[in-house]
Amino acid sequence: MPALKQSPYLLYSDGKGNIFEDTSLYAAGRAGWDAFEVPVEDWIPLPDGGSMYELPGRRGIGIDVATGEMRLCEKGWAVAAFIPPAHTGLYIAAYETGHDAPTLPLFCYTATGWFDNQLYVPAVRIEQDIRQECAGFDDGVVKHGVEHFLEAYPHNRLVKHLANNCALTYHCPAARNYFMGRWECPIPSSPACNANCIGCISFQPADEEIVSTQDRLTFKPTAEEIVEFTVPHLETAPFPIVSFGQGCEGEPLLMWETIRQSIIEMRKHTSKGSININTNGSKPAAVDALCKAGLNSIRVSTNSAQKYIYEAYYRPNNYQFEDIVESLKVMRRHGGWASINYFVFPGVTDSEAEYEALRKLIRDTDLTMIQWRNFNIDPDWYLGKINLYEAGDLLGIKQLQELIKEEFPNVKYGYFNPPMERIKGDFEMDFAH
Repeated sequence: MPALKQSPYLLYSDGKGNIFEDTSLYAAGRAGWDAFEVPVEDWIPLPDGGSMYELPGRRGIGIDVATGEMRLCEKGWAVAAFIPPAHTGLYIAAYETGHDAPTLPLFCYTATGWFDNQLYVPAVRIEQDIRQECAGFDDGVVKHGVEHFLEAYPHNRLVKHLANNCALTYHCPAARNYFMGRWECPIPSSPACNANCIGCISFQPADEEIVSTQDRLTFKPTAEEIVEFTVPHLETAPFPIVSFGQGCEGEPLLMWETIRQSIIEMRKHTSKGSININTNGSKPAAVDALCKAGLNSIRVSTNSAQKYIYEAYYRPNNYQFEDIVESLKVMRRHGGWASINYFVFPGVTDSEAEYEALRKLIRDTDLTMIQWRNFNIDPDWYLGKINLYEAGDLLGIKQLQELIKEEFPNVKYGYFNPPMERIKGDFEMDFAH
């Protein structure tokens, strides 16, 4: 599709599920608290698997086609886009929030516009891996896989959890891929957590106005349960990965002894594939023990490379920001792959202070990869919760990515955990099969 020659038009909702264009306003974007004109070259067609939301109680901010001035669209509610995995948004939807507007649920709210019968979003494709492409999933194959695996592992609580909750109820892409017999296999392993993340997707306090998007794991799996279904996956799946730590659980490092035992047993049966942990990185000593057992990669989640922003969001119990930095260092000392699951929030992630902190984090940890993830959270609610009202000068997400790549050319960019083929540098492969 040819590049846009002009900005797309602002979209608004009538509050009844219908979305319209306002041809008197060009769509704008938001970073932090402020609205901005989006460079025309930053707009791309909404990728397959994307979706649209109305934002109740909010009026969209656009750029008047006639005058070039910013103004509100009074015709209906503001609209935002969800962009699918492998893409990173460059701007949030621009809007003004009314006093009685409800807090938005835990999704990403990317700017969007309409031109020539096409939806557009300001975003970049940051990952070429197709493992979570919408077109790659076949519900019939998933359901057949669920039936097959439930029959093969009739007493395995984890397989039942992945089937009934993750794959069939929440349509988790990782769980669906597992039941299609390919790529990354999730291993939920901990019902408890040692952080109180503001935007936790599996647990929200009863007095909070938002609700978690999924239910948390309710039991502690045994090493035997873990090994039973992961070894066959490592043996037979293409580009196999098994990953501890999922959105439907707490912090896996709280179960590190069980995980260590699981890794040891896995490696007694197979040397194939990669063993990964998605974690908050709160226990460096536990990471060290897991690396000694055979852990290949770690992905540490963070909303910021700055301590005060990190701790304001994660609200950690019995650990601090320095511990997550040390966990990345531990993995690199063992020669493993160290990623950060970097929650991208335009207006925070691309501030000059954050850029300098990210540069320091990369240098200090010898970081292998940045997974540029869209932050699933109500923008106003988030900024208020962490008490951030002035971000300072902004670089822009795209320029931030370019500057980091220029200074650290060996740091990989992506959205997913790498299979062993990528870790070893042999990644010119066809992911379509």
